[in-house]
Amino acid sequence: MNATSITVVEQRIEWDRPSRGRVGMFALIAAEAAIFTIFVVAYLFYVGKSLTGPLPKDVLSVPVFYTICLLSSSLTIHLAAKALRMGSVRSFGILWLATTALGATFLYGTASEWHRLIYQEGLTISTNLFGTTYYSLVGLHGFHVVVGLISLSLVMAFTLLGNVRAEHAERVDVLSLYWHFVDAVWIVVFTVVYVIGR
Repeated sequence: MNATSITVVEQRIEWDRPSRGRVGMFALIAAEAAIFTIFVVAYLFYVGKSLTGPLPKDVLSVPVFYTICLLSSSLTIHLAAKALRMGSVRSFGILWLATTALGATFLYGTASEWHRLIYQEGLTISTNLFGTTYYSLVGLHGFHVVVGLISLSLVMAFTLLGNVRAEHAERVDVLSLYWHFVDAVWIVVFTVVYVIGR
């Protein structure tokens, strides 16, 4: 018997690891998703169990316009990041500013609703179970919008100072993941509070 030798060519497989920023943001999003899940479950558990009014159907109005603004901001931030990857800092700046404006409009809508609920409807966080769970859930989301707007504003300031370039596209992508998360969470909050909870 003859033994034949086989030469095996060694192939090196390159594994392109994701950036630390992207991994960190996904870890943050996973942790924040767990927190939001707890608040959503609490809201659903206590909905309809308030012994005194006002009840959701009596005082809540559906914020359609402000929801459209927030969800539209996901498109503008996506287009902004794409523009920066392509090297168009000017288009990036315009779209980034539009994202910030849409987010600020949404936050204004939340603040207006809270003002009406507190001063006209008499619903505070200590009024009843509905007030407690409503302000906790919507307030948690509002806090995340504020954090996002601060981050967006800082990037906008750096852009206006001429410090943002195409090589920063990865960092912008990481921040846009957070903003997409905030928008996705609003879909859940909107459905739970304004559709199911009414």
